[in-house]
Amino acid sequence: MLDDRKAAVLRAVVEEYIDTAQPVGSSHVVRAAGVAASSATVRNEMSVLEREGYLIQPHTSAGRIPTDKGYRFFVDQLAGPGTLDASQRQLVREFFDTAHGELEQMLHDTTRLLSKLTDYAAVVVRQPDEAVSVRSVQLVGLAPQVALAVVVMSNGAVEKRTLELPWRVDEDRLALAGARLAAALKGRPLRQAATPSPSGDEVADAVVVTALGALAESDDEAGQVFVGGVSRMATAFDAVDVVRQVLVTLEQQFVVVSLLRDVLDRGLSVAIGTEHGLADLASCAVVVSPFEVPGTAGGTIGVLGPTRMHYPQALAAVALVSERLGRRLAEG
Repeated sequence: MLDDRKAAVLRAVVEEYIDTAQPVGSSHVVRAAGVAASSATVRNEMSVLEREGYLIQPHTSAGRIPTDKGYRFFVDQLAGPGTLDASQRQLVREFFDTAHGELEQMLHDTTRLLSKLTDYAAVVVRQPDEAVSVRSVQLVGLAPQVALAVVVMSNGAVEKRTLELPWRVDEDRLALAGARLAAALKGRPLRQAATPSPSGDEVADAVVVTALGALAESDDEAGQVFVGGVSRMATAFDAVDVVRQVLVTLEQQFVVVSLLRDVLDRGLSVAIGTEHGLADLASCAVVVSPFEVPGTAGGTIGVLGPTRMHYPQALAAVALVSERLGRRLAEG
């Protein structure tokens, strides 16, 4: 652990570098709140912090910049997430007050909201259907031999399948089939339906079998990935090669899902530089949080940006948006 003065010096360097992206000299640190030391003392403390791996000096005559170890100390010393200003909080309220329609569109729009709040790339991973249960089921007749199966999942997702039937099915039989389908699915993952018991009506039973087969057809095994704000994030990096590597990584959905899941599995809400284990993102930091619908996991939400990230603001934005998203999905 660092003593109070070294911690104050390091905090001053991190905060200034986040704001300016320029190496920080002792003349600025002396004026920072909480330091209360002479220039000579600050220079000495910065040298010690460099030897201990918290700071580096990019050029001989330049000031210092934080290392991943320095950022980690800074994040670990935060009392909690920062605060969003009133206009940002109002933006979040207005978004979720008016968010309606298909879950997929809402999650895509949520990434754009989070990116707007932070100026980083935002990612939302929807929990795969295998991890959530069926909330309600309905069969709707579209034509004498065409029906629509509508399934609402516990995480707010809506699955729809059009069923083309080789028989004419009247409303009574469709209602009977819908009741049997609900009995087989409600409270279970979509692919773990109970074996429907015979209803005594062969046509209705055949409709149930057809619907179950159609609903089981899904390639959503890893979870859907929604990414927004890539253009905003790109401006946060100085090197074109880094931006290119980040863009390539974000296009690989399985890698993104694994990244966010691994960070959470290690009990972290922030992974800095090499902490997240992806060499191509060694100059990036990730802030993540799960979002929940009462009784079940909904998925994961996060932002990806440079290690020179405004961590208090990013943590505040991710925390608020994940909480409001879960609440909105619970409302249905």
